[in-house]
Amino acid sequence: MTLDRITPRRTRVGLVSGGLGAYWPQFPSLLPQLEASARRVASRLSEMDCEVVDAGFVSDAAEGAAAAEKLRVAGCDLIIGFLTTYLTSSMLAPVAQRSGAPVLLLNLQPTEAMDHEAFDTGAWLAYCGACPLPEMANSFRRLGVEFRSVSGYLEDERAWTRISRWIKAAGVRAALRHGRHGLLGHLYPGMMDVSTDPTLVSAQLGGHVEILEIDDLRVRVEKVSDDETAARVALAREVFTVDESVVDEDFAWGARVSVALDRLVSDFALDSLAYYHRGLDGETHERVGAGFILGASLLTARGIPAVGEYELRTSLAMLVMDRLGAGGSFTELQALNFRDTVVEMGHDGPAHLGISARKPLLRGLGVYHGKRGWGVSVEFDVKHGPVTLCGLGQRRDGTFTLIASEGTVVPGPLLRIGNTTSRVDFGCDPGEWTDAWSASGIAHHWALGTGHRVAELTAVADLLGLELTVVNP
Repeated sequence: MTLDRITPRRTRVGLVSGGLGAYWPQFPSLLPQLEASARRVASRLSEMDCEVVDAGFVSDAAEGAAAAEKLRVAGCDLIIGFLTTYLTSSMLAPVAQRSGAPVLLLNLQPTEAMDHEAFDTGAWLAYCGACPLPEMANSFRRLGVEFRSVSGYLEDERAWTRISRWIKAAGVRAALRHGRHGLLGHLYPGMMDVSTDPTLVSAQLGGHVEILEIDDLRVRVEKVSDDETAARVALAREVFTVDESVVDEDFAWGARVSVALDRLVSDFALDSLAYYHRGLDGETHERVGAGFILGASLLTARGIPAVGEYELRTSLAMLVMDRLGAGGSFTELQALNFRDTVVEMGHDGPAHLGISARKPLLRGLGVYHGKRGWGVSVEFDVKHGPVTLCGLGQRRDGTFTLIASEGTVVPGPLLRIGNTTSRVDFGCDPGEWTDAWSASGIAHHWALGTGHRVAELTAVADLLGLELTVVNP
């Protein structure tokens, strides 16, 4: 019995390479060399866990238009134009205009430097991809096309690291544009900061927000069999260390709700889920609302972020971090430790099990602070080392922004109250960091993921057309 991660939609990258056809009769050995470079680029791209749609090598504007049509039909998430030598902007303009996808231009010369003593004009032209880059930048801006580029040489790993960031960012953009995001229940009363207009999500990020009711889950809970419940309990015992505080009845109920959550996600084809339901006096809806945590944590670990308190924007931030390979766990401030100069943060409820420093603990709780209900909750600390916070803020005019901060999770004493908890060192006074973080426009929840990811989030923000605020006091 295993916890299988979902297989996300593969990022589709369109590639077109080109050079000026007037050179080919003048320098017969040039085109074969450039085509070999184009094959090398295609090969490197195919190693980056993406689907490459290669439109071939273009030599004039007519061939460029044909490549543009092929890539438009392919529905690419990112278009890469490889400038092998000089080519006119008219050759790539239709590619940039028609695809509807972001465009990245590559200027990768064959080696680190030319052999100046041995080179003639034909040999130099293979190193001339930098020449058309300013022309492309100027032309694209005048055409209303956003411009971005990576310059280097074919085996330049620094350049390929930057290219990889753009491909990851394109995958995040695609996950949001194609995503289906569940919003179940109602807003936690009084939390004005987390309230989000679903239409703004579709307008600014793409995708669809599916409005769900607690009864959509209740009817599925009622159909879960005892055998299915027992199988989910067995899976949970493999995934978690089960604390002695866990009551068997609560454990079984959380497992039953977990099976129903999987069906809900499957039936509505959801990529993320934000939920909250208050309930009253132990009736069925309150019990369903209190039984989310086990199933939501298992969903999050599989790559389907599921968060409490109706936090739609944080479920999207967690999706961003998950697709970057950073995990992404539901997080808020807990306390400041001025003695150890760390900020303590975490949350009760769903957590991303993939970034736990140890086997996560399933703890029984008699009460969820600030919420109605009882049952089982997940407790762990995030892997020690570099981490990044990522949140989706919202301005007064409704515009979304990305907000991030890099720090380091360090060891030390932690709360044992059924929460994820981390001690994060931001390299400065914890009070000053907290003031700067709060002033950024962040809501009181965000995603915490492993690794330093600001460079990747910079690319994500660019492709999404969002402002990125990096807090680093």
